[in-house]
Amino acid sequence: MSNMKKKHIVCIMMMLVFDQLTKYLVTANMKLFESIPLIPNFFHLTYVQNTGGAWSMLDGGNMMFFYLITLVALVVMGYFYRSPDCGPISQWGLVFMIGGTFGNFVDRIRLQYVVDFFDFNLFGYDFPVFNVADCFLCFGVFLLILAMVLERGNDNEA
Repeated sequence: MSNMKKKHIVCIMMMLVFDQLTKYLVTANMKLFESIPLIPNFFHLTYVQNTGGAWSMLDGGNMMFFYLITLVALVVMGYFYRSPDCGPISQWGLVFMIGGTFGNFVDRIRLQYVVDFFDFNLFGYDFPVFNVADCFLCFGVFLLILAMVLERGNDNEA
């Protein structure tokens, strides 16, 4: 990723610091499985440890598998970032995805699990608990979808 713009690298580093800071604050101030209602029956801070993938899929799985998948994902995202067809919105989407991926990767390497704490109950559905890095990943995906929609609109005009 030697061709990555400095502002994007700084942004990734800031995302990593913010993600790790929020996880530190949760682990330093809450007991495992403790839940603090912020908006009763809708939004709680709940400290859980995710040993699996997204939404605890493959829970307790082989960490080496998650390390390998993460490294492959980072390489693929870096490849697309450097692609000549990657516009500014797509680049920002990949920056957010890389930042979120790094945040959870640091947890996996350091702790052998990912710290999660945002706990939403949406219309009776107990949404899987997630963290700041996951928010960055989702925002990055949103930006990539937005870029595809905008680019598709530009292709139709040509």
